[in-house]
Formats: sequence, C-alpha cells, structure tokens
Amino acid sequence: MSLTSDPPIDTTTPATTADGADDHAALKVVPVRHPWRWAAIVATVVLLAQFAHGFITNSGWEWGVFAEYFTADVVLKAVWVTLQLTFYGTALGFALGIVLAFMRLSASRFLQAVAFGYIWAFRSIPLIVQLLFWFNLAYLYKELKFGIPFGPGFFSFDTMGLVGAMSAAVLGLALHQAAYAAEIVRGGVLAVDSGQLEAAAALGIPRLRQIRRIVLPQAMRSILPNAANEVISLFKGTSIVSVMAIGELFYQVQVIYGRNGRVVPLLMVATVWYVLLTSALSVLQHYVERHFSKGTTR
Repeated sequence: MSLTSDPPIDTTTPATTADGADDHAALKVVPVRHPWRWAAIVATVVLLAQFAHGFITNSGWEWGVFAEYFTADVVLKAVWVTLQLTFYGTALGFALGIVLAFMRLSASRFLQAVAFGYIWAFRSIPLIVQLLFWFNLAYLYKELKFGIPFGPGFFSFDTMGLVGAMSAAVLGLALHQAAYAAEIVRGGVLAVDSGQLEAAAALGIPRLRQIRRIVLPQAMRSILPNAANEVISLFKGTSIVSVMAIGELFYQVQVIYGRNGRVVPLLMVATVWYVLLTSALSVLQHYVERHFSKGTTR
C-alpha cells in the first residue's frame, strides 16, 4: 500500500471569496495605451492653430472692410430678399410636393404618370435653365387668356407685367423644389406601416383623417431630416437668381466688390451670413425633429 499526500497549494493564484468569485482587487489593471491617437490629436490641434493664426493675422482678409459692410443697410436688405426667396420657395414647393407625392401614391395610373412626368422633368432640367425660362416667359407668351379651352378667351393678362423678376425667381425655385419635396414626402409616407392604415380603415376613420392624424405625424420623422437638407440647399441655392439681377445676398456682394475691388472681404460677408442663417435653420430643425419624435426617442 502506498501513501499519497494532498497536492501542493498554488500560492500564485488569486484568492477567492466565500462564494467562489475572484478577488478582482488583487489584479493589476493596466489601461490601454493609444499613442497614435494622441499623436493624431496633437497634429490636428497644431494644424487648426496655424490655420486660425493665419486667418486672423493675414492682412489679405481685410477684416476692417468686412466689419464695415457686414451690417450695411444694402447687405441687410439683400439678406432679407434671400430669406423671402427661401420662405416662398419652400412653402410653395412643399405644398405642391405633397400633392405630387399623393398623386404618385394614388391608385390611378393616370395621376401616377402625371406626377412621375413632372418629377422627371423638373429634376432633369438644371435650375438655372428653369429660372431663365420663367424670366423670359413674356417672350414665349405675350399674353395669357382665360376662357373656353381651345375656344375664344374672355379676358387676358399681359405677361410682361404679370411675371417680374422676383415672381419668376419664386416660381422657378418653388416648381424645382416641388419635384424633390414630392419624393421626400412619398418616401416618408411609405415608411409608415401599412397595417396602421388597415386598422384605421377597419375602424371607419375617413381617409383624409387617416392621412392627417395617423400617416403624416409618423412620416414626419422620416421626412424632416431630408426636408431640412432641401431647405438649406434652397437657401444657399438662391444665389443662382443673381443671373436675373435680383438683389439677393450674393448678387449684392458682387455689385459692391465690383465697385470697390475688395473681393475677399465682401465674399467673407456673404459667407458668414450664409453660415449664421444655415446654423439657425439647423437649430430650428433640431427642435422640430424633437417635437415629432416624442414617444420614440429620449
């Protein structure tokens, strides 16, 4: 008979508590090192500091000229014209876009075809071409008559006085915006679960109320981010109406630096105004999105 002894106790293993859990206090915690991350941060900070230093100290920016014209009356009036173009273009564009979106969602093949044709045409033609067409409407049509279709007219309007530069700009921006707004709204509506509409129909809720109280409040969560991008793009895109000699922000800045030759500081005036107003639109977008996301996100 051979005698055996108990196995030796390993004193290098961490002690355990009464319930068998490891004593983590006996472990040495070594933080993860990220040397390359810190190197990238330092390099980025140095580059930003160099850019800011050159931005402030470079005399070519002519900050005195910038300060002189930033709040000048002529510039403030131009900013107001830009805001008007953005507001009217957005309001009319999205109003027509909603109609086009539901035409594309209609069961009627004819309405679907008409809406698709409109969207295809206005997304295919460059905005500047559309604006110039509307601006030269009086050349194409001397007058507009209202009466029996393909028959005699009862009264008419002279298009020369009917569509001015500002009206042509609003009309062109709105019709162009409507094509993109229609697809944004259609995508948001399609994102709503169709089962909810079926349940609403089973409860006898009228179709219009289904859209107004069930579909659109939920679709807005999908519509708003893309719609806000379109509004901001339209706000900056109003500078294209300078080809029609409308006194919006970019056109007025061009007029001023064409007279005094201070190109860079005047461009900075326009740039800072665009940045400030775009930031304000982004803040407004945040609060509107938060309103329509109640009950879904915290």
